Amino acid sequence: MRSTRLIALVAVVAGLVLVSQAPVTGQDKGDKVTCQIIYVPTPQPVVDKMLDMAKVTDKDIVFDLGCGDGRIVATAAKKYGAKGIGVDIDPDRIKDSNETVKKLNVEKLVEIRQGDALKVKDLEKGTVVMLYMLDEFMKKLEPIAKKRLPKGARIVSHDFRFPNWEPDAVVEFQGPDRSHTLYMYTVK
Repeated sequence: MRSTRLIALVAVVAGLVLVSQAPVTGQDKGDKVTCQIIYVPTPQPVVDKMLDMAKVTDKDIVFDLGCGDGRIVATAAKKYGAKGIGVDIDPDRIKDSNETVKKLNVEKLVEIRQGDALKVKDLEKGTVVMLYMLDEFMKKLEPIAKKRLPKGARIVSHDFRFPNWEPDAVVEFQGPDRSHTLYMYTVK
């Protein structure tokens, strides 16, 4: 009996590993997302600190690439009156994001899109970009951000940094469960 449970557990874990490594279809049928995609919600105190670091105002358009449950763009809209655009590849996260936006009553300020966060059609409109993405994604986004974002745009990344871009500021602080590192960049 014990060995049967162990075999079942190993099979489930192996299945989850295989699924997490599978490419995900992007916004165009031919697109394949080759970065590893995982969802880890950003704790609300970290969201607040990220928005504070970027000095978000009601004049900003905040993009959250890999928006998860939409809490960053929804908080930016609710707290600062900023416009927000959240982008995520996962349909379940889009559903969660739309629920968050509705719950905070910021539907007029926030748009949630399903798609590849590396292929955002109007990234040039962004004055603030928020990220909680792994190293592989950060490496791919770095040249895109430098090329497409307007001068003065602020980028705040949670725990992962751009490999070849020195941050303007680094903040380390204790969150509810662990310590966090935030990196802020300004497009020049």
